[in-house]
Amino acid sequence: MRVAQLVAPRRFELGEAPRPEGGPGEVLVRVRSVGVCGSDLHNFSVGAVGDQPAQFPMVLGHEPAGEVVHCGAGVSGFRPGDKVLLEPAIYCYHCEFCLTGRHNVCRNLRFLSQPGDPGFLRDYVALPAHNLLPLPENLSLEEGTLFEPLAVVLHAMKFAAVQFGETAAVFGAGPIGLLTVAALKMAGVARVWAIEPVAARRELALKLGADAAIDPGATNAREVLAAETRGRGVDLAVDCATRGTSLNDCLHVTRNAGRVVVIGIPYEPVVTLDFHVMRRKELGFYNVRRSNRESEAAVALLRDRPQLFRPMLTHILPLEEVQRGFELLEAYADGVGKLVIRLG
Repeated sequence: MRVAQLVAPRRFELGEAPRPEGGPGEVLVRVRSVGVCGSDLHNFSVGAVGDQPAQFPMVLGHEPAGEVVHCGAGVSGFRPGDKVLLEPAIYCYHCEFCLTGRHNVCRNLRFLSQPGDPGFLRDYVALPAHNLLPLPENLSLEEGTLFEPLAVVLHAMKFAAVQFGETAAVFGAGPIGLLTVAALKMAGVARVWAIEPVAARRELALKLGADAAIDPGATNAREVLAAETRGRGVDLAVDCATRGTSLNDCLHVTRNAGRVVVIGIPYEPVVTLDFHVMRRKELGFYNVRRSNRESEAAVALLRDRPQLFRPMLTHILPLEEVQRGFELLEAYADGVGKLVIRLG
């Protein structure tokens, strides 16, 4: 089977690897489409995700959709030809965290696309049957890949604890930021500001529901939000960028006793916080670790509101152009929003 391996920072190589076999309780899937995540780009650009270095060669991609090829012994509910969405996280289900419902911090978690566990930029993968979700009939395989990042955003909404009529600022309008804007509006947020330096992504944020889009390269976002909230600040700030000053901007633009939710992953292993701003305001400060069994809800939202999410999918490239696709993303070129790699 074909496989795209990241062999060094900013360098993919296409090669061949043995096709896996689906054992008992597993399903062999032909991978058809894989969305590219910000953490994939971290590994490509700097050879690490935060403080976790890449281990080359590695196979990226953890937003997959595909088609069932074979069901192993004991598998029910799926058959060859079914179009499916693939959960990238494999939990142990028996550690203290799984047993208390905190699967996303499973002590024995395997997350396909991280060092030691190949991701989905390959033609075939064998997964436990419970890692598969049916693809709704009204969605394409490319649209279906949005389920994984949307599940992350829905997990973040639990920390956001949105109340109807509140205000929110979203820093970063990449795919996670765009999905956050949409989720906040669906949750009843009255006004959402998107703060994003790339013009094409500001336009996408408005399409996904943002009430205003601020270019931080042209104006001071802190000053704009202070003026537009009459000095009070927003109820909630969500950092989907974690670049430059965005993390501390969130602390400054949020009202007293408000909430700050961090979904993005900083490039730096160590970050500096304006702690005393957070302390004086007694802000709730939350970070997000992927998702925790929100995938079914994400799939339902995609099924029911496909027209809302479709504008995000700006680029679909074949596996042979994976290098060019990542270079487009790194440069924010050609109006790229969400990039999906099509494998066949």
